[in-house]
Amino acid sequence: MSLKIAADSFPNPQLKMENLVVVREYDQERDKVAVEELERRCEVGQQGMPSLVTDLMGDPICRVRNFPSHVMLVAEFGEGREIVGVIRGCVKTVTRGKKTSSVFPVYVKLAYVLGLRVSLTHRRLGIGTKLVQHLEEWCKQNGAEYAYMATDYNNEPSINLFTRKCEYVKFRNPTVLVHPVHAHYKPLDSGIAIVRVPSQLAESIYRRVFISSEFFPKDIELILNNKLNLGTFMAMPKKSLPKWDPKTGILPPSFAILSAWNTKEVFKLQVKGVSPLTYACCVGSRMLDSLMPWLRLPSIPNVFRHFGVYFLYGLHMEGKGASRLMKSLCAFAHNMARDDVGCGAVVAEVGQRDPVREAIPHWRKFSWAEDLWCIKKLTTAMQEANESCGPSDWIKSPSSSSVIFVDPRDF
Repeated sequence: MSLKIAADSFPNPQLKMENLVVVREYDQERDKVAVEELERRCEVGQQGMPSLVTDLMGDPICRVRNFPSHVMLVAEFGEGREIVGVIRGCVKTVTRGKKTSSVFPVYVKLAYVLGLRVSLTHRRLGIGTKLVQHLEEWCKQNGAEYAYMATDYNNEPSINLFTRKCEYVKFRNPTVLVHPVHAHYKPLDSGIAIVRVPSQLAESIYRRVFISSEFFPKDIELILNNKLNLGTFMAMPKKSLPKWDPKTGILPPSFAILSAWNTKEVFKLQVKGVSPLTYACCVGSRMLDSLMPWLRLPSIPNVFRHFGVYFLYGLHMEGKGASRLMKSLCAFAHNMARDDVGCGAVVAEVGQRDPVREAIPHWRKFSWAEDLWCIKKLTTAMQEANESCGPSDWIKSPSSSSVIFVDPRDF
């Protein structure tokens, strides 16, 4: 009897803590300063380990503003209504591959979850879980059938939160390829022509070549016409250029294509916490390069101060010698970044089995072989049965393509 009375007298402390948390939509005038401070405190990496610090440019909601349907939520704690958590999300329509019996892709409404931060002093109180749940509810109200998130393969706290507490499953493992921008221009192959592709033609090409891929956005035209898009470029043998008429819509026998996205206007990065030896080696490479520029050493740019990156997307190649064409395109993109003061790297993310992966120049020490995308089904069986595509589950269906289209707005 005494034990029962004691248990009734002391309610679950975790439940009490959760009752002190209020999740609401972000308000720029009220929350901007507090959210920026929260994210600065949360960017500190593990003690003694290097960390990549993200500095958002402008308002904290800028990471999702380029999506037509987006939201940002904050978590307040206690009577003082201190902001202790933040999360962002958006809803878009993307391909999940295509049925073998159809020439048309299958589209689904997909939510993307990003930017989850919880104050270091308020972790393990269920705040992160509550933010994810509220965001999922918003996504469902906006028609999302699935939700996914991306994280570093070694980020155990984030993986555990989503897979154990929020019922996400590990889904895809794209590869992130990074090439630092150094002081010298990369030589371009004299036998290759590189042309800028108008956005309308680029849209037509992309819808054709990515018809079987996963995660290709239905609103690709909005991406190609966004102010952050630096253009779409195609490489082909020079001998093919006089014969190619873009008005016909017929592609050259051999070509490579990509688009470039300027993330500098959204966020900048900074490396912190490296060892003195690593720092000295990086500085030394630049000093040696400046003293002997004729050697054209690929020196490491100053990543210890804020720098931007160009993100390459829509990478595709076809025909004889296509790998050589793609390498020339990537060199062209590097030279574009070289002319942009403060741009420290060119980055691409592709599927592990995508043939284009082997043709993208990168530095292994700066790249990582496995990014991790986790996914969750938001619709019920009854809701899905009412959809035109019938009852099927993207998560359980085998992938119809080795190609993953990485939306630059997600990066």
